[in-house]
Amino acid sequence: MKLYHFSEESSIETFIPRVKASRTNMPPVVWAIDEAHEFMFFVPRACPRIVYSRGGSMSQEDEERFFGHTAADRVMAVETGWLDRIMNVVLYRYELPSDSFELFSETAGYYISRETVGPLEIIRLEGLLERLAGLGIELRVTPNLHPLRNAIMGSTIDHFSIHQFANAKEPSH
Repeated sequence: MKLYHFSEESSIETFIPRVKASRTNMPPVVWAIDEAHEFMFFVPRACPRIVYSRGGSMSQEDEERFFGHTAADRVMAVETGWLDRIMNVVLYRYELPSDSFELFSETAGYYISRETVGPLEIIRLEGLLERLAGLGIELRVTPNLHPLRNAIMGSTIDHFSIHQFANAKEPSH
């Protein structure tokens, strides 16, 4: 199993367990993502995004509502104001040794370790929109993520992930 950490920094030598700002009830850990879900991090780290997938116990109505006009099984939605940064970002994918990691969320592909770890390999990544397209992921660009988040939270979609939402634009009225 391959586990990764993504960063805009090119020279991280060690990953030290820390308390995540959005999960202060947890002990300090190092976070990693599995290979099947790495695409969720093909954007700048601070970029707010919503990723959702077909499957699970989604109703026929929600299938039509969220996937009715696409052949894609996975959708990533980002805000318009981030598009230029997404197109131009250079990321570094750090492969981490999997020995000390344990599964945190199977549906999201997250793993955690309570130990300090060093990377096995660092790969420079560019052309991330092309990578997303090559994986068959539909990228949706919208002026504001709040309407989509509200719709998903009130839906039967059970395979979704919301990242860096504190960085999203305020809801428009």
